[in-house]
Parts: sequence; structure tokens; C-alpha cells
Amino acid sequence: MTPMSISASAMREPADVALLTGPDAGDVLTSALVPDDGKLVEWAVHTVHHRPGAGVTVGYTATVERTTSSGRRKRTEEYLCATTARLTRAAGPGLVRLEPPGGNGPVVHLWRHPADPELPALATACDSVKMSRRLGERVTLELVAYRPTRRAVLRATGQSGRVQYIKVVRPGALADLVGRHRMLTAAGVPAPAVVAEEATGMAVLTEGQGESLARVLHRGPGPLTDAVLFALTRTLDTLPASAMQLARRSAWSERSTHYAHAAATVLPEASARTQALAVGVEQLLTAGPPQPVVPVHGDFYEANVLMDPREGIANVSSLLDVDSLGPGYRSDDLACLLGHVSVLVHLAPDRYPAVPHVLARWTQLCEQMVDPVQVCTRAAGVTLSLVAGAKRADGRWRSDAEGRLRTAEAWLARARQFASGTVTGPFVVPPPVG
Repeated sequence: MTPMSISASAMREPADVALLTGPDAGDVLTSALVPDDGKLVEWAVHTVHHRPGAGVTVGYTATVERTTSSGRRKRTEEYLCATTARLTRAAGPGLVRLEPPGGNGPVVHLWRHPADPELPALATACDSVKMSRRLGERVTLELVAYRPTRRAVLRATGQSGRVQYIKVVRPGALADLVGRHRMLTAAGVPAPAVVAEEATGMAVLTEGQGESLARVLHRGPGPLTDAVLFALTRTLDTLPASAMQLARRSAWSERSTHYAHAAATVLPEASARTQALAVGVEQLLTAGPPQPVVPVHGDFYEANVLMDPREGIANVSSLLDVDSLGPGYRSDDLACLLGHVSVLVHLAPDRYPAVPHVLARWTQLCEQMVDPVQVCTRAAGVTLSLVAGAKRADGRWRSDAEGRLRTAEAWLARARQFASGTVTGPFVVPPPVG
């Protein structure tokens, strides 16, 4: 990978991360509060979202003081967002634009959740009164996931006990999201059904039934280790042929250059290693015979799979997050699974003691199902894509990020061993750092 392979804006993004997460971020947030007479009392970085070449977005928890209608000063806890990404909406009420002093630096836009400038349905989705009217019963709402300017997921629990999920996306992405869900349910694939949709970018989905694959891995599948993997691949076999008509989305491993740059942004001392990983992945992606193109989930990992909770049963009960459904390679779905499982050892080592054994066995089986060079190469690319995501507000993320990087290197080393015919044993995930 050379500097020419990433955009000039991406090259500036480490400085953008430093600006929005460093001590000067307080001044940026203060500017956002001026229009509505807010005073920043305290703040802390909550999440960092880096899309290489497309900008940096940071979420903050903040204590803000304002004057009430009665003239008293009142403090509230708020969630603020700042981004260097290009937005489609112009600055105005609820969206502050900050120009860089002297034209030297990024343009920064700021807003207060839930007034996301790219997700116009989010404010409604976060309003329990409005959603109660739409869903036909009084509901309580819980924000499950939020990626500023991209998407959000809320859990709506009704008085009856019924649980539904509200997914908020950019308005232009709604038709694709709804179409994929309906395509799967029409084909008999277990996936949440669409209950309602709104053109502003909101879809209401039924609750997927079962327990997460992550929970199964926490408990340890034991004698069902093989059966669980076979259940996963059987479900992939049921993806409808109609998915082949959808637009193909790039696999994680096919964007390794960008993810190497993102990883180097959070681990600058490892820049040479991340670049070497990207180069190695790119070199091996086309090694071996052509792979058949088949329907793929596109983001197939433990958080997006629910399993039948009955003891002694290994069946998939629901597939979640089907936004990337379309044509692709089976090796990519398997690599996504293996790559994500391999980082659990570093994310929460005490929670997943059975993972090293399960991963070794699943890797062995996957290497028999598809080209082993490809599945290991693509697992390296997936794992590399997860390095930057290790950065968290708690400050105890560096060992996690380093462990993920070492695991990506181990995947690539195994791919090279298969390519040279020198594999001598099972895959061994590097132990946690520190």
C-alpha cells in the first residue's frame, strides 16, 4: 500500500481524530451550544467512528447548563455529535457548521442527538409518544445502536410485552433494507419481518427469536461445536437465488487498504504492520482457482445470528442485519464469522474461555468447505477491519487493539502457509495481550 492508494482527505484523518478526541474538542462543543444559550459543564468522548476517506464522527456525553423559561439555570445530560464527514443537509437550526480558522483544517458539523442531519426519522423514532401512536400501544424505547449519520436501532417494548425493533437509515437506503427483509421472509429464511415503514427512513421489524450466537460461544457449544457450524452453513444455503440480482457490495477484505489506514490512526506505532497486512491480503485475494458466486449475508458474525435456545438443538432461528445481502463468495461469509470470533478472545477474554477451541475446530471445517487460502486471507482482512473499532472511551482498549492486530497477522500467516503447502497444525489465536 502506498500513500497514493488512499485519498488526501484520508491522510488528514489522524489529525481530525486528534482534534475531535483531544482537549480542544471542548472548545468545538462549546461553539455548538452557543446558538441555544447552552454552557458546557463537562464532557467525555463516548464513541469514535472512522470511515477512511469519508470522515471522522465522534459522539460525546455532556453535561449542559441552560436558562429555563423561569430564569433558573438547569443542567441536563445530553449526547452531542461532531463530524468531519460531508453532509447532504446545510447548516441551520440544530446543525452548527464550524469553519477551520484560516482555512487550515476540517469543516466540522455538530448537532445534539437525536437531531441527526442525515437520519431525519431518528427524532421521531426516539419519541415514545409518537412511536406509541404509530405502534398502536404504549411503548418504552431503548437505543440499542447508533452510528451517527448512518443508522440507528431502537428496541420498542409495548405494555403487552411485545418487542419490536425500529431501524433508522438514510431515506435513500430504506427501499433496499425493506426489500432484503421481504425477500428473505418470502423465501422462508428466518429473518425479522417488516411491520411498517416510513419514507423518512424508518422501518419497524418484528423481534428475532432465539439466543445470540455470542451467548452460545460464551457458554461454550461443547459437543455441539460441529453441529452449530453446520447449522450456520445450512442457513447460508437457504439464502434465495433472487439475492443474486441485488447489487454486490465489497467484502471487508476487499477494503483492506482503508482499514489498514483506520487501524494506523488508532495505533500509529503499528502503521508499518497494518500496511504490510493490507498488501498481503491484496496479494492473496486472487490466489487459487476462481470461486463460485453465491448469495451471501454479507455481515455474517455472532451478533447477527440467533440460535434455537433449546438444549441439545443446533438450529439458526433468526438472521439479523441483512443490509448487505447479495451476491458474493461463501468464503467471505465464513471469513466474517471466523474473523469476528477470533477477536472475542481480546475483546473479553474472561467471557469467552471456550472460543480458542471452538475457533480452531471451526477453522478446520471451514478450510475443508472452501479454498483455505481464501478463507484465511479474507479472515485476515475482516480482523484488520476490526482493529480501529477497539478504541473505546474507557481508555483500556490498547491491548484489545494490539491483540486484534496480532490475530489478523496470524490469519495472513496461515493463508501463506496454505499457499506454500507448509501448514502443520490447527489455527491458534494469539493469546490476549497483557
